[in-house]
Amino acid sequence: MACLPACLSAESRDHPKRLVAKAAQVEKLAEGFAFTEGPAADRKGNVYFTDQPNNRILIWTTEGKLSVFHDNSGRANGLYFDRNGQLIACSDENNELWCIGMDGSHTVLVSDFEGKKLNGPNDLWLHPDGGIYFTDPLYIRKYWTRDPSMQQKGEYVYYLSPDRKTLVTVETSLKKPNGIIGSPDGKRLYVADIGDKKTYLYHIMPDGSLSGKKLFAPMGSDGMTIDREGNVYLTGNGVTVFDTQGKQIEHIAVDANWTANVCFGGKDMKTLFITASQYLFSLRMNVKGVNRY
Repeated sequence: MACLPACLSAESRDHPKRLVAKAAQVEKLAEGFAFTEGPAADRKGNVYFTDQPNNRILIWTTEGKLSVFHDNSGRANGLYFDRNGQLIACSDENNELWCIGMDGSHTVLVSDFEGKKLNGPNDLWLHPDGGIYFTDPLYIRKYWTRDPSMQQKGEYVYYLSPDRKTLVTVETSLKKPNGIIGSPDGKRLYVADIGDKKTYLYHIMPDGSLSGKKLFAPMGSDGMTIDREGNVYLTGNGVTVFDTQGKQIEHIAVDANWTANVCFGGKDMKTLFITASQYLFSLRMNVKGVNRY
């Protein structure tokens, strides 16, 4: 297994709490995939992630073993576990949102919006009350059999109500929303506009709508995560970490062409798992991720 040092800026070294564990290195856990995405940890800390072009969801267990969980996942991209231990997937083969049971069966939660196909659900976050926020940028896929042009009026952020019956748009002003994550208390939502190289912060209202849009960081992101301290982890060129005030406090170099997504996992939720191009990496941390369920 290959390792490389975490690249820390002078600013991060001066930060009062070091995020990366002492002497920890970025470790290559597995390779040979087409393009890894969507890491999400279950209650035990096992990490599920997608090999999106190969239409697979894989598992990296807390014992360090790799296996295939699903080999026909609807071209799943972003993943997130719900309160019932089921896997919610942005499955863009038919531009749908799926709920996948641990037996591999699935239910389509969202197949369209106002009678038209979505562009391609990409990434998602579940609110503590069960509501689902997801981004819907347009990335034309070679495997689509439908008209590849944009079916919706734009590239939006959507909210599916906790009862999974009502779907609404909650952000329509971004160029290309991609990464998305919320705060553990369910009060704040972070959305990356990868098309405009910016990440925004919103207040989450009781009805699920968003207010108070504010620039959080001057960079976009593919996937995102958050730790228990409220630090936000953005991806693309490695992993860049911002504190709750939007100040960059860490940069983690990753030996891959593109870092697509990131999550916390492991038995103690103190390992950062990184999906990057053909690889799955990990890095031991001093902080814990959020595992509500």
